Amino acid sequence: MAASNGDGPAIGIDLGTTYSCVAVWQGNRGEIIANDQGNRLTPSCVAFKDAEKLVGEAAVNQAALNSSNTVFGILAISREAIVTSERSENKS
Repeated sequence: MAASNGDGPAIGIDLGTTYSCVAVWQGNRGEIIANDQGNRLTPSCVAFKDAEKLVGEAAVNQAALNSSNTVFGILAISREAIVTSERSENKS
C-alpha cells in the first residue's frame, strides 16, 4: 500500500471501447505495462470457450469461430443504455 504522502506508485487503467491499457506512475515517470503478448494496448474483448475465459488478442483471434460467446464494444453498449435510460426518465 502506498504511503499517505503520495510517494508510492499510482496505477491508471484506460478501459476503451476498442483497446484498453494499464500504466504505472512511479519515480517521476509513467510507463504503459505490456500484456502477455508484449503489446501495450489490449483489445477490449472477452470470450468464453468451454471452461476457458479468453481476453484481448486471444478473444479476438477466435471471434469468427465463436461469435456467440465473444463480447466486444460493451462500453459503447453500456453508454447507449445509460443515455436511453436518462432520456426515458426525463420524459416522465
